[in-house]
Amino acid sequence: MLSKGVVLRAALKRASTIRCLSEGWRGDVDEVKKVALSSDPPFSKIVDYYFNKAAPFAEDAINKTVKARMTKDIKERLVSGVLSDLKPCNSVLSLSFPLRRDNGEIVTIHGYRAQHSQHRTPCKGGMRFSDEVEEDEVKALAKLMTYKCAVCDVPFGGAKAGIKINPRDFSDMELEKITRRFTVELAKKGFLGPGIDVPAPDMGTGEREMSWMADTYKNTIGTTDINSHACVTGKPIVMGGIHGRTSATGRGVYHSTKIFLDDPQYMEMVGLVPGVSGKTCILQGFGNVGLHTARYFHRAGAKIIAVIEWDGTIYNPSGIDPKELEDWKLEHGTIKGFPGATETTEDLLEGECDILLPCAKEKVITEENADRIKAKVIAEGANGPITPAADEILIKKNILVVPDIYCNSGGVTVSYFEWLKNLNHVSYGRLTFKYEFDSNKHLLQSVQSSLESRFSGKIPVTPTPEFERAMGGASEKDIVNSGLEYTMERSGKKIKETALAHDLGEGRKIKKLKDKQLNETKRKGNVVGCGKL
Repeated sequence: MLSKGVVLRAALKRASTIRCLSEGWRGDVDEVKKVALSSDPPFSKIVDYYFNKAAPFAEDAINKTVKARMTKDIKERLVSGVLSDLKPCNSVLSLSFPLRRDNGEIVTIHGYRAQHSQHRTPCKGGMRFSDEVEEDEVKALAKLMTYKCAVCDVPFGGAKAGIKINPRDFSDMELEKITRRFTVELAKKGFLGPGIDVPAPDMGTGEREMSWMADTYKNTIGTTDINSHACVTGKPIVMGGIHGRTSATGRGVYHSTKIFLDDPQYMEMVGLVPGVSGKTCILQGFGNVGLHTARYFHRAGAKIIAVIEWDGTIYNPSGIDPKELEDWKLEHGTIKGFPGATETTEDLLEGECDILLPCAKEKVITEENADRIKAKVIAEGANGPITPAADEILIKKNILVVPDIYCNSGGVTVSYFEWLKNLNHVSYGRLTFKYEFDSNKHLLQSVQSSLESRFSGKIPVTPTPEFERAMGGASEKDIVNSGLEYTMERSGKKIKETALAHDLGEGRKIKKLKDKQLNETKRKGNVVGCGKL
């Protein structure tokens, strides 16, 4: 299985920057065993568990590859210190402030912002509204952001913010007050700024909240900062947002999974035919990530046969159209009653399918239900949907898992593009759009002139529909989507290479398969040679 250790291994190798020397990251063997055996470990412990599993591989690889003018003993202690420094969060801010509600009642709001690493700045990570927010969870998510950025080579350190509220319990006016006050507190304490710390939307937040944050920062701490709008990403287009940001995480889930679905060797190991078309998918969560994940798989020819939401589950073996389901949910506020599928009380997380897409919340596949999972591939659109104990069971069942720190990193990748756009103060494609159009037009005219000079008469050169669309130049959305696809493909390739080079996860199986094929080829060659003699 493509375990989280494989991807963390790649992430830590890139993210490790020599920053300090401490007594080392070891000493967590008992903790690793405890988490591995737990049926419901805290999310923060799960993140540390995978770090502790990946660190020995990273330490060994760094010691072998890093060249330095120092003794072997000093280098080993230095590398151990770097890994030790990568584990905890560098800074954590805990806030409490009063809110006067619309009815005059005063309540206390609690919020957190964790900065895991400043090895690259600014720090980057979403801000969520949830009544389940707690400090340890925020710190764990900040760590994951560092690893995600490292995997996709996005130059940010990891961070995360959370406010402990249920947004459904507050009016729009109250949510605006909370967001603006939280923004001021972050800015005053050095936890917000284009070159310091850049939040983004997360659970319970979106473009609206990001626009409030950007506006508040611009009119307070950042009033003289020309780059003030780069203090957050995920903003509306009119406030410096970028086309393609809303669908970025779902698109990233699709591209990261497709890379492995298109690989004949990985598909051979799980018993599937290469390609996306024709595959059956079960989706858990029909929020922003789940919706766009479903749309891209649907467009590629896969069938979404079931959708699982917090208030119900629907099923259609012939496939569910994500756009029609989106329209229904927008109108009715629920997927229940959707005419294109049948409601069911069956737990379809364990249903028959090729691809399982958990895009809702953490710890949904546990030791209790992992053995009943029938999917051949699991793409972790949510953060930490599989517990360590379940992970071990899935390995034994030969199920391919595309881990969260790679699979759902599309959001932070496009956030990086938006941040660059804000710093450059020009949208992508604006400087080259007309030039590309004229160049392509001159190219067609040149071809036509050459043909007419060689042959008599008029020879019109008509562009194909695809080339005609490309003649106009790439729009901002085209450039963003292309950049995201390239980033996911490049990172996926590096993950495969790392797994193969260091005999990890599925890389070990691929290596054995290649060795078997090579030996078989040699054997056939020897047989043919003997026949000729």
